[in-house]
Amino acid sequence: MSISPAFLSANKLLVYLCLIVFCWKEDSATAESHQPQYHHTHAIHVASLLPSSVCTSAAAAAAAAQGWDQTSSLSVVHKHGACSQLQQEKANIPTHAEILLQDEARVKSIHSKLAKNLGLTNVKQTDTANLPAKDGSVVGSGNYIVTVGLGTPKKDLSLIFDTGSDITWAQCQPCVKFCYKQKDPIFSPSLSSTYSNVSCGSTACNALASATGNSLSCSSSACVYGIQYGDSSFSVGFFAKEKLTLTSRDVFGDFLFGCGQNNQGLFGGAAGLLGLGRDKLSLPSQTAVKYKKIFSYCLPSSSSSTGFLRFGNGGISKSVKFTTLSTIPQGESFYGINMIGISVGGKKLSISASVFAAGGAIIDSGTVITRLPPTAYSALRSAFRRQMKQYPMAQPLSILDTCYDFSKYSSVRIPRISFFFSRGVEVPINPMGILYVNGISQVCLAFAGNSDDSDVAIFGNTQQKTLEVVYDGARGRIGFGTGGCT
Repeated sequence: MSISPAFLSANKLLVYLCLIVFCWKEDSATAESHQPQYHHTHAIHVASLLPSSVCTSAAAAAAAAQGWDQTSSLSVVHKHGACSQLQQEKANIPTHAEILLQDEARVKSIHSKLAKNLGLTNVKQTDTANLPAKDGSVVGSGNYIVTVGLGTPKKDLSLIFDTGSDITWAQCQPCVKFCYKQKDPIFSPSLSSTYSNVSCGSTACNALASATGNSLSCSSSACVYGIQYGDSSFSVGFFAKEKLTLTSRDVFGDFLFGCGQNNQGLFGGAAGLLGLGRDKLSLPSQTAVKYKKIFSYCLPSSSSSTGFLRFGNGGISKSVKFTTLSTIPQGESFYGINMIGISVGGKKLSISASVFAAGGAIIDSGTVITRLPPTAYSALRSAFRRQMKQYPMAQPLSILDTCYDFSKYSSVRIPRISFFFSRGVEVPINPMGILYVNGISQVCLAFAGNSDDSDVAIFGNTQQKTLEVVYDGARGRIGFGTGGCT
């Protein structure tokens, strides 16, 4: 059988073309290997960094689509965002610099409280000079609110929810001393058929000391609570029992709360505070029979979106990975976590485990910016700056020292950042959890360093955005899942 010259020529041509394609692919792969590792970066449209003026209730839609049981779920919104019902005037909304300053006060208060409880004397005078005599946790401005019902008949109140606080309180009529301006009508116990004061000397009254950090006091036979926060905000009033309505199916009688008669501070128009800490007077502890000390939340990526606060184990995603819940010495109310590492752009930073172990770490819904041991923060900042060297830097913003000017860009790429916790849990941080945006010309790395490696690290709410965060107090664990909300 003979093969024609024409066929041989065509065959040679085909082989030649295949070689060209193979070489092109090989060259392309080689060239790509010298390009930035795009799969270890986030591509961001600069315009998307700014929040919308229109509320997007994405969380409820996602929950409905996945068939979640919403009977024990509350909507979470940023109190200064488009989804908030507080409707403050723009002049009364704090600037980002003010928010960060208040956040710093909260962190210093937490550090001071833990140092005081441990009997340490090496806390810098500059850190404590402006703090109140009695320690607490700062409510601050960068916080989230939920709406619950109180009393019979039920009155809806917008409360700041805070995992760093234990006692729940609301402003109450007749405001014997002072009540700040709030959006909802101030709760009037005289109009509720289920309200009663807690008596002085009772077990519940005696439990106040650990929940508030203050000594007990009484007015006649009624128990009086008082709590002061690190920014000098405070609430004082009667400790009482009342019916708490979370949802139509989640109603709790004889819920212990503070009925505030003298309240002042930076509460942003909210009616009070919902305490989600670990003390026995916190909401998770008081509802443990039904919820087994399990609750979860998702903080939205933007102040113009909604998240959720859910009680019980219904609807928890199967993708959630759990790490061990630890206890900070003398800080039993805080939720401790074992932070062990950080990666930037797909590469784990060379940080000794002893750096994270020195002060321990907590997760806190009320702290805005994650605080790291200075050794860890320095490594994070250096790696981030190296991978962002193509963008012009901007002036620092308060405690944030690594900022960029994106005003001449329509899109940018930032390195991916992940945190690692015990039990092999990796938590990828959402792009909006990596950046803190004061404006397109001042976009900052949303992390800060503590003053000393021995200070407790804090995993803050900016870094928790879009994560499904699950607190399982009964089983001693905390879970993280990506894509909990948008």
